[in-house]
Amino acid sequence: MPIFNAPGFNVSDIFAGWFDRRQDVKTRLARLSLPELIEALMATASETQQATLARAVLLRYHHGDPDQHHAFFDYLLEHMDLDTDLLASAVDAYRETAEAAPYATLMRATEPRRKELFRRLAAVKGGAACLVKIREDIRRDMRDKPALGRLDQDLHHLLSSWFNRGFLELRAISWESPAHVLEKIIAYEAVHSIRDWDDLRRRLQPHDRRCYGFFHPRMPDDPIIFVEVALTPEIPGSVDALLSDSRELGDASALTTAAFYSISNCHAGLAGISFGNALIKRVVRDLSAELPQIKTFVTLSPIPGLRRWNEAQDTPIDDVGRAAATYLATAKREAGDPLDPVARFHLGNGAMLHAVHMDANSSDAGQSQSYGAMVNYLYEPDRVDERSDRYTMEYGFDVGSKVQAHIPRQTRRGKSA
Repeated sequence: MPIFNAPGFNVSDIFAGWFDRRQDVKTRLARLSLPELIEALMATASETQQATLARAVLLRYHHGDPDQHHAFFDYLLEHMDLDTDLLASAVDAYRETAEAAPYATLMRATEPRRKELFRRLAAVKGGAACLVKIREDIRRDMRDKPALGRLDQDLHHLLSSWFNRGFLELRAISWESPAHVLEKIIAYEAVHSIRDWDDLRRRLQPHDRRCYGFFHPRMPDDPIIFVEVALTPEIPGSVDALLSDSRELGDASALTTAAFYSISNCHAGLAGISFGNALIKRVVRDLSAELPQIKTFVTLSPIPGLRRWNEAQDTPIDDVGRAAATYLATAKREAGDPLDPVARFHLGNGAMLHAVHMDANSSDAGQSQSYGAMVNYLYEPDRVDERSDRYTMEYGFDVGSKVQAHIPRQTRRGKSA
């Protein structure tokens, strides 16, 4: 049931004399509690009033402290959840006659009121971005309060629809891109941190570098995901060399390989919504059209779980190359898919496990995660769909000969390629 502090509360009271007393409306809104603002938003059919109230709710959340955020979440759970009595009644009615009217009632009953609240909040400018941040806060607090998982599922369902791949726009990000976009690239880089503006310039400006990001109309100035690409004459085996301040720029005509060395998801509130697969395929297509001499598409990827896995073995493997190859090709989760999260991403996208490299990443993260080892995943455009389908059906993937060579024959599981 709605919670109101003032007796006789009515939405129309807030907007009485709207066109004559706008300041008075702001004053009246300021006096309302957040639950009152929410219920007022849900009660009105006026789009103008909905926009005003939605902005008021989002601003109240934005300026709230953690305790106020928790109170907001509690209200959504306790007062805007499924009406189970209505749902049971709707199920019974639909069982009696599977016609359109009881079906429509059943569909309405299966959706908690808060999902309509989220839709109304998303309708105002910046609303979708605010909901992404709200989901990030929810996911952060879920460990201490599992009931928040219900809110997370509702937002995941809505955001998956709103951020459908069909609405994503691929943009090249260069040194000439707007400063506010470049600032976000620095902030969001999640694989190889960008030290400063000079470091960013070295990743964007030279002729052997590219960067692409997906953007969405609901967040037009904020990338959803981006990938950094190095154009090289051969498959690279060291990120230290790729990112070296003193690297020499080769002849552009000799650059035949595109190496994806960093893919960063930018918003924790969009967790569980896949963009990387579509991003890589679009970038391969665009690079092939722009630079026909590019024939090889690979990653130079971290192996984040290697050291933890190796140290957990009864007899840890003391050869890093053998440990990396064995881990990537044979270590599985209970479901049968690869234990390594980066491997799951690229193999699921249709790549092949191509080669492992020792002494490839001297950073603290590289050493602590994988003893400095890295891996190439090879994307062959004419085989990506076939490999992706095979992975989806049976978690099968191809293991290149350079990886197989590191693995003792009795432990090999993957298909040689």
